Amino acid sequence: MKNFIQRAITGIIFVAVLIGCIISGPFSFGILFCIISAMATYEFCTLVNYQEEVDINRNICTLGSVFLFFCFFYYGINPAETGIFIPYLALIIYLLVSELYLKKKNPINNWAYSMMSQLYVGLPFALLNVLAFQNNLEISVSQYVFILPLSIFIFNWVNDTGAYCTGMLFGKHRLFERISPKKSWEGSIGGGVFSIIAAFALAHFFPIMPTATWIGMALTVVVFGTWGDLTESLMKRHLGIKDSGNILPGHGGMLDRFDSTLMAVPAAVVYLYITSLL
Repeated sequence: MKNFIQRAITGIIFVAVLIGCIISGPFSFGILFCIISAMATYEFCTLVNYQEEVDINRNICTLGSVFLFFCFFYYGINPAETGIFIPYLALIIYLLVSELYLKKKNPINNWAYSMMSQLYVGLPFALLNVLAFQNNLEISVSQYVFILPLSIFIFNWVNDTGAYCTGMLFGKHRLFERISPKKSWEGSIGGGVFSIIAAFALAHFFPIMPTATWIGMALTVVVFGTWGDLTESLMKRHLGIKDSGNILPGHGGMLDRFDSTLMAVPAAVVYLYITSLL
């Protein structure tokens, strides 16, 4: 009971802060996710450093994710400015070249995990800016549209809740028993149905896209968010841990809370670019 209350309180505060910062404007959005990106990257680096023959620079990798987010954020506000990415490229080069001089036991592992910290954690958070800022390159003007990044989390929350309830009632066929024994096909389908209902609601209150596009967005987040959840579960099984951290009482670490987001955001960006070309 105590753990349930703890989880509930943490969850309410977490959701309130997330929604509040996204709705409040671009700068509260930027500050929040810059912090989250830093915490998630540092957590990832700490986890992989527990492995034998892995010793990556957590501070530099974290700085890289923060700077990558800042680059996308600044570009979102000033779409005509592309030179902001140059220092980030220099930092990536440093991560590669530094292994020549550090004489660590397995530089290949260090290169691989350093780059993974940027691709798996840093890039998805940075891509939230692509959703948040709608740019007109011809006149170099951008507009902050909070509902697009917020919709990723809404669909994930609705999917998780719908999948849990449906799975508890009707779940019989395991979705991916080798990695996540509790997930069922019935639960996943139920989560998808609830997410489609949420898409109709968002299309009604935020008609910035056709209803069909909102539905496609919901299904994209559901499918890739589920894969993101399973990907993190596979990583934790390999590392032999239950939670990625304990920074959120009753909810684990930052990667535990944003596992679905890490794959859903890039997929949503690709989906919106494809639909805009059709």
